[in-house]
Amino acid sequence: MKLTFESNLAYQQEAIQAVVNLFEGQMSEESGCQYSLNENGVLDLIAGIGNRLVLSKEQILANLQKVQQQNNILCSDTLEDMHFSIEMETGTGKTYVYLRTIYELNKKYGFKKFVIVVPSVPIREGVLKNLQITHEHFQTLYDNTPVRFYVYDRNKISQLRGFATGDNIEILVINIDSFAKDENVINKPNDKLSGQEPIKFIQSVQPIVIVDEPQNMESEKRATAISNLNPLCTLRYSATHRNRYNLIYSLNPIKAYDLGLVKQIEVDSVLEENSMNGAFVALESITAAKTKVTAKVFIDVNDKNGVKKKSVTVRVGSDLYALSNEREIYRNGYIVEEIDAANGCITFSNGEILYQGQRKDDLNDEIMKFQIRRTVEEHLRKELKLNKQGIKVLSLFFIDRVANYRSYDAQGNIVDGKFATWFEEIYNELMHKPAYQSLNKYSDKIHNGYFSQDKKGRVKDTSGETQADDDTYNLIMKDKETLLDMNNPLRFIFSHTALREGWDNPNVFQICTLNETKSEIKKRQEIGRGLRLAVNQDGMRCYDRNINRLTVVANESYNDFAKALQNELQEDCGVDFSGRIKPKRNRVSVKYKKGFEADPLFLVIWEKLKAKTTYRVNYDTNTLVEKVSKEIKKMSCISAPAIRSVKTEVVISDKGISAQYKGDKISIYSSDYLIPDVLGYIQNRTELTRSTIMRILVKSERLDDLAVNPQLFMDQVVDKIKRVLQELMIEGIEYHKIGDSAYEMRLFEEQELDIYLNDFTFKVSDSDKTIYDEYVPLDSSVENTFARDCETSDQVKFYFKLPDWFKIPTPIGSYNPDWAVVFEDDKRVYFVVETKDTGTRVVDLDKLHPSERLKICCGEAHFKQLESLKYRVINKVSELAVALKDNRNKRPI
Repeated sequence: MKLTFESNLAYQQEAIQAVVNLFEGQMSEESGCQYSLNENGVLDLIAGIGNRLVLSKEQILANLQKVQQQNNILCSDTLEDMHFSIEMETGTGKTYVYLRTIYELNKKYGFKKFVIVVPSVPIREGVLKNLQITHEHFQTLYDNTPVRFYVYDRNKISQLRGFATGDNIEILVINIDSFAKDENVINKPNDKLSGQEPIKFIQSVQPIVIVDEPQNMESEKRATAISNLNPLCTLRYSATHRNRYNLIYSLNPIKAYDLGLVKQIEVDSVLEENSMNGAFVALESITAAKTKVTAKVFIDVNDKNGVKKKSVTVRVGSDLYALSNEREIYRNGYIVEEIDAANGCITFSNGEILYQGQRKDDLNDEIMKFQIRRTVEEHLRKELKLNKQGIKVLSLFFIDRVANYRSYDAQGNIVDGKFATWFEEIYNELMHKPAYQSLNKYSDKIHNGYFSQDKKGRVKDTSGETQADDDTYNLIMKDKETLLDMNNPLRFIFSHTALREGWDNPNVFQICTLNETKSEIKKRQEIGRGLRLAVNQDGMRCYDRNINRLTVVANESYNDFAKALQNELQEDCGVDFSGRIKPKRNRVSVKYKKGFEADPLFLVIWEKLKAKTTYRVNYDTNTLVEKVSKEIKKMSCISAPAIRSVKTEVVISDKGISAQYKGDKISIYSSDYLIPDVLGYIQNRTELTRSTIMRILVKSERLDDLAVNPQLFMDQVVDKIKRVLQELMIEGIEYHKIGDSAYEMRLFEEQELDIYLNDFTFKVSDSDKTIYDEYVPLDSSVENTFARDCETSDQVKFYFKLPDWFKIPTPIGSYNPDWAVVFEDDKRVYFVVETKDTGTRVVDLDKLHPSERLKICCGEAHFKQLESLKYRVINKVSELAVALKDNRNKRPI
């Protein structure tokens, strides 16, 4: 299969434009420069092509502040360095965004040289994979713009000459460790390059440097190495910035979750209960002081109310029998003989050794075995549901010891570890159940492990930072699309815990962590492997929240897991994720009452609702010209390009060489550049005719600004036209039925819906008045109040929430109205209701977001074409009676 990419996702466009708008006013004709790289007066070695910035720092700062204001980010006061940060949550397409930003910067400003700096081989492989799979997509979007991309290879050092001389988009991907040290090949004179240091070929073109995961490159040495590339600017992309230098866009975990851009997270906790019969010991920590070494351990202790777990401090000679208030199970062999701080372990008199994070528990194996069972059961249930929709389900097991899955006998033959043995026992048992027979298509290769290997090809435990790990990451990256193919039997993946970043797969629906010791992997790293939205067999992303649910099978309580994840998000992002992680036990199925489709009240309103429509837009060109010209006339002053001169004195002292600032000077930049094809530029971006554009410009009386800064003027005019045009299109929109096309009733049953019980969920008491058997899925308190009042109101005879798949097309995205209501007072009326709470007695539409108002306007136009239906925007049921008696809410806008 081949992954497909969407080009019009609003949040990605916002992230791209945040960077592009930093250079507003830069002329594309001035963005390139040619130069010669000389060998100290001997001869010209190269005619290079590089980037050039003609904007002053004052102009960049003004653009930066404008971008930050648009994105509701605290504005920077100064611009000390050309570093800009873009925050995007894991799984939202960060790599796609910065790759497309390259094309946009080239298209709009002519920049050609780009360096992508990565902190590790796994991430490098991920970037390379993305460059390959998005190439065709970007070529289609950008008229086959020539581009060349490659990974830096110290054995092919002469490729840097091509990077410097190429006249197309040149993208170099390089690992930070390849150029951060003086002894790196790239920093030393090279005979293949006539004695030049290879890095000079990068420095000479003043590349735009993109730093992927910059939090891993904050050390002084690495920061200096990036600066040594001589970047025109540095763009920093991450979900977990340590420092947000000049933040210009933020899609944090809260926003990504609330917008449905990542999977929902639920926790299935597997814990022992009432297990106090064995000798439980867990080593929490070891403290080595100058005079003594102590350790903290958890043990079961006798208490007046029974047995409970307690943390106690032990030293050599401590007897757990005494510390447990004489628990008989600790009587023999549980005296501490040695505390080894260097290796992080303690030894007991019975010979047992316990490592930090490890626990001795009679039920530890049983807990992990039950975790596997819960994971496989959840996996199979999702397969039954999602395979019908062409979505393959994957499960990922993290293990801390490879030998638990795969090991070797004395002759070197591969043997199954306990995890593989347990898995096959559980899987085969479940496959014999009638419910799962339809899934029993493959006899083998349904599970496999991705582990690093030694020179003999044997799998082994590693830290995640070795060459062997690099090979493993490379393998799993290349298999990414293969794993998504329904015909590939592999569905259960076992991996060493070193697999933390650089790999994920959109169809991971279960993550299970099987650890004999306490996991040091952050919760955010664990769930990050499965946060991406699922894709189907056509490679299309699925946005259904009922499908996109990541189940984490954890050997800890839901509260502990949620608290740990919340603390990490608070520490990493400064955001509160509370309420967004769900305990699996709170998930329930939304069931429709039996025979609802034959209910006369439902049938009547459904017949009125079900027709599909399409729209066309009408607007008056004279009105457009009038409105846009007024907006352009009100634009702020267009600034001319400028050049800054900075004077610095070189100070030589016994401490070395330093710089002393002496002052700077700004002068207006003037050049004999040609005025571009203004009408053509604006036409390509607005689709208006050249004559209409000309009328707008003349009427605006701002054409003189074209000579001051053509690019800045054109970009601002395009922005004004688009804003006014969208409003006029919505005002003049007309809907028409599409023949006999209609929503099919069978979708109610086919689109199974699971929800998490929360404060908004409405529990039905009178199922005669609705289609639901027990629960109504709701998103807000105003919806909950409306449902409750519908159930108790004598005037409301029938009501139901319109399902997510009931969508009305609009020019600004699909619109899903809230309610269908059968209302009866003096006569029977059929309503479609949008419920909004603006904090006022009746809905104040001016307080809604502009996009909400525009969609409501489209909703009204759509329902005008459907007979005997009234569309209203209200905040409570009592407003329906009012709406019948006057016309004040006849038009929402």
